[in-house]
Amino acid sequence: MLEYLTPSQLTETAELRATAGKVLVLMGGDSAEREISLRSGTEITRALCNVGIDADGFDWRAGRFGELIALKPARVFIALHGRGGEDGGMQGALDCAGIPYTGSGVLGCALAMDKARAKRLWMSHALATPPFMCLETPLNVPEVVARIGMPMMIKPAHEGSSIGISLVETVDDVAPAFETARKYDTDVMAESYIQGAEYTLPVVDGTALPSIRLETPRRFYDYEAKYFADTTRYFCPSGLTPNAEQELVHTGLQAFRALGAAGWGRVDFMLDKSGRPWLIEINVVPGMTDHSLVPMAAKTAGWSFEYLVLRILKSSWAGKL
Repeated sequence: MLEYLTPSQLTETAELRATAGKVLVLMGGDSAEREISLRSGTEITRALCNVGIDADGFDWRAGRFGELIALKPARVFIALHGRGGEDGGMQGALDCAGIPYTGSGVLGCALAMDKARAKRLWMSHALATPPFMCLETPLNVPEVVARIGMPMMIKPAHEGSSIGISLVETVDDVAPAFETARKYDTDVMAESYIQGAEYTLPVVDGTALPSIRLETPRRFYDYEAKYFADTTRYFCPSGLTPNAEQELVHTGLQAFRALGAAGWGRVDFMLDKSGRPWLIEINVVPGMTDHSLVPMAAKTAGWSFEYLVLRILKSSWAGKL
């Protein structure tokens, strides 16, 4: 697929190919996002091979680290979504083994994966994020409603891909939504629902790619809408004015750096009716499937999927926090 690269990208590719060595693409894992991770990893491996990188996929499961080490990779491309791959655990193990890897380090991954702590950090930086509270058992429904208001989102604090999340619009739905979230995480939070349009801002190698506006006929942009529904609509460019796009970029990059994230990721926002952006969460290992958003924004920026993957691979040369 080298014909899709510009002359400058071909030069960059040749330099990376000469120094990359053996690349192992970690995919699968044991989280609720295993299926999506397998799809992401397969696409990434194909793209790396297309440009001449010596790459193989590795279906990760807990307990296989010895097998990984035995393969002696020069570097690892992490395509593991969710806990066990996106929360700092794998990053810490690779640090101990002295194996370079893509994306954020232990600190950035751990903070981004913990939605409550991420929001507290953003608040300390005066970055707008919806009011929230962590929920405990026994659940005090009147207190939750009084503090958060309606409608609200109830979600696991450490899951991605909208797994276990509920949009709650009535008092009677608070407790069932709490129980749904607890199936995936012992830590559950309630967050005020910002009524407006949903946007996401991909970040690669310190550069913000064009933002994307998402529309779905479903109640919200849930797991089905993200990965399987043909009714989800994506707008890239998003249609924001230049000033509004710049505000989104500025806020997104601030939020990214505040958590110590690096390499690549995706910042999710809701824009209220006045156009003010509210930070929802950061994904430090976003999906890379045919429904995924980072490849969509990269295409709008003039990057082929192969070049996008190479730019992400470059982050394995960087130091980690």
